Formats: sequence, C-alpha cells, structure tokens
Amino acid sequence: MTNIPRISESEWEIMKVIWKQSPLTAEQIAAQLPAEIEWSDQTVRTFLNRLVKKKAIGFEKAGRSYLYYPAVTEKECVKAESKSFVNRVFGGAAKLMVTNFLEEGDWSEKEIEQLQKILEEKKGEKR
Repeated sequence: MTNIPRISESEWEIMKVIWKQSPLTAEQIAAQLPAEIEWSDQTVRTFLNRLVKKKAIGFEKAGRSYLYYPAVTEKECVKAESKSFVNRVFGGAAKLMVTNFLEEGDWSEKEIEQLQKILEEKKGEKR
C-alpha cells in the first residue's frame, strides 16, 4: 500500500491488538487492550470507525457483529511513522537521529554488540 494513513497514539493501541490477532469484534478488541487503558465500548468503537475511514482496518459483518482486521501491516505503519518522525524532528536527517539516540542512550554491552552487527551488515550491503 502506498498511502499509509496517519494513526494517532490512541489508534495505535487498537491497531496493536488487531495486528496481534484478527479478525476481532469491538468487544474482543476492548478486552485485549492493556489494563491501564480504561476506554468505554463507545470510545473503542469511535477509534474503530476512524481507522475504517482512514482505511487502516477493514471489517466484515458476522451476524449482528462486525469483525475487524488490518488493512495495512504493522511493518508498513512503523516505517511510515518512523519516516514522519525523522522528517518532523530531525529535518529528514536519519544520521542525526541515530547519532542523537546513540549519544543519549544508556547502552549495555549486548546492545552495543547488536548495533555493531547491524552497522557491519549495512556496510557489507554497500560493497
């Protein structure tokens, strides 16, 4: 899909449930939200309707219920959101973002090794 919809922070919570398992009813989605999210069924339905309008999810009628399923993948949305973040916060300079995270992060030896491995793999792709 070329046009990935912009998804709000609250809508991400709904999407995470749907990406994990689908199709689901609105009630099933509400039941699987993290415990700290105390939304009413109507609030969940409002977010579902917004996501349908944005074409982030689809639905099918099953008796008296609607079953919701993702219309975009989590990977596509993460990629689009990452790109938007880099453009908004770092003026499109991914290197500046990575440098900032590296300098500000408290990295364990294992995390540093994983980062080095990723960089070595990238370096190998460029050859």
